[in-house]
Amino acid sequence: MTQITKISASSAEKFSQQIITWYEKQGRKHLPWQQNKTPYRVWISEIMLQQTQVATVIPYYQRFMESFPTIIDLANADEDNVLHHWTGLGYYARARNLHKSAKIIRDDYQGVFPHKIEDVIALAGIGRSTAGAILSLALKKHHPILDGNVKRVLARCYTIEGHNAQAKFEKALWPIAEKLTPSQGVEKYNQAMMDIGATVCTRSKPLCEQCPVQSSCFAFASNEQANYPQKKPKKVTPVKETIMVIARQGDNVLMEKRPPAGIWGGLWCFLEVNNQNEIQSLLKESNLVINKTTLLESFRHTFSHFHLDITPVLVDCSQDFSKEINDVNQHKWYNLTTEASVGLAASTSKLINQVKQKYIY
Repeated sequence: MTQITKISASSAEKFSQQIITWYEKQGRKHLPWQQNKTPYRVWISEIMLQQTQVATVIPYYQRFMESFPTIIDLANADEDNVLHHWTGLGYYARARNLHKSAKIIRDDYQGVFPHKIEDVIALAGIGRSTAGAILSLALKKHHPILDGNVKRVLARCYTIEGHNAQAKFEKALWPIAEKLTPSQGVEKYNQAMMDIGATVCTRSKPLCEQCPVQSSCFAFASNEQANYPQKKPKKVTPVKETIMVIARQGDNVLMEKRPPAGIWGGLWCFLEVNNQNEIQSLLKESNLVINKTTLLESFRHTFSHFHLDITPVLVDCSQDFSKEINDVNQHKWYNLTTEASVGLAASTSKLINQVKQKYIY
């Protein structure tokens, strides 16, 4: 007998009502995106909250919404400006997908966020769970959700085998989520499930005594909370290396825009080489003459799938600014004394601050 067949209509109703009752007493209701709810505001928050903690998201969300209060504002914005507002938040494909989808909504839906889940899922960077969250939280439409927090709650309650990286694990959870999600109060239920997963049914040391569905949790009954979801088998994280060339003229450093795809896609970064012998020929392409080279302190930047060991080299150059850069859309001189207005990778921001502290201030 599968777990889903064990859930009767009455037990599903009891479960959802316990969750909603908990939300009314304990749920989070004062986060910025929970005020003046619209599909757009919820959409931005849901994308920002992917792989990112609430406390980290709040200031980013507030700045983003202040600069782009409507879908049309976001669609009409320059990509550099959008990525600038995302600098430091990581996973920059999220910002590029937001911008791309905003343009589609502007052009194909007259700037109105679509109300059909099929249309929402068709937008860049939005899957079934995110689409369900947007439509249920903002418009009270009856759609289940299955983000990481909800998966953990359901996996423990119904002792579902597997881990988040497995398609079969998610496939086993969707029918359960569908059966438990109520048609009335869906916005409260879905928000509560995310809140419980984030604050009560946590990865380690879950607060089971505070859980509203403790009595129906199979993992709690057998004291196996730590076994659900199962941990993804660890792999050795590969290490890559690069040399970042900080070509500097006074208060200006030379930067290039990364291709749209790949790491740091669309962001402005320093030039890179594989070894220091390539620096001179690289800068010669921009008619730059090396006056002095200084090796800065190396550091490691960690991505989701690999470590990148960065060796920064500061190169003081001389060149006539009026002749040096022809492809201004891909290369530019960034002034260290002015506030950034473009998207910068976290490692780039770190190096900029190092150079400013040592040579500017």
